[in-house]
Amino acid sequence: MGDPGLMDFEEVLRKRRMVRSYDPGRPVAPEIVDKIVKHGLRAPSAGFSQGWGFLVLTEQKDRDLYWSSTTEGDLGDAAADEAWRGDWLTRMRTAPVIIVCLSNKSAYLERYAQPDKGWTDRSEDHWPVPYWDIDTGFAALLMHLSAVNEDLGSCFFGVPVPKVQDFKDAFGVPAEYTPIGTLTVGYRAADKRSPSLKRGHRPVDDVVHHGRWA
Repeated sequence: MGDPGLMDFEEVLRKRRMVRSYDPGRPVAPEIVDKIVKHGLRAPSAGFSQGWGFLVLTEQKDRDLYWSSTTEGDLGDAAADEAWRGDWLTRMRTAPVIIVCLSNKSAYLERYAQPDKGWTDRSEDHWPVPYWDIDTGFAALLMHLSAVNEDLGSCFFGVPVPKVQDFKDAFGVPAEYTPIGTLTVGYRAADKRSPSLKRGHRPVDDVVHHGRWA
């Protein structure tokens, strides 16, 4: 028998959504944060390269630094400024946990230059897609689903391009690591549904192709 306090997988998938409002009065227990992050480490990675890193921010001063380093100053255009500094940012700042997910391309290039792989030139041309980013995304998804399984809310979003270096400088992130996205985690508060959801799900037959594309 499983833990009666946990959901079955289908329920996790049904409840999964991007939550942008959190209860600031309910911190997440450290052992739950650790569990969520460790679940992310179960993600697959090409060559078992594990070229990822995760910056976990739970202290108020660290979370404040994250938001100031990624949202203050010029974000590139007026629309981005309004989107990040408006109601969205006010609600997201209530999250008691921030997990920044970073990929390390060099770990993959070095791994695949080893004798059992043999791409000794370390060229990116061997890679049809950037698996260092994909694998880190897998890890982020496992953490996102693990938060849902703990009856928490979570949202995955990107660092604005003009602020990536400011973020890395603020937290001393090594040059070889690139933030592919950030997870906020916390207990849900009354939230606003994204207007994008009005688009609805695309029909299965439009996106799933058996045997041949058409």
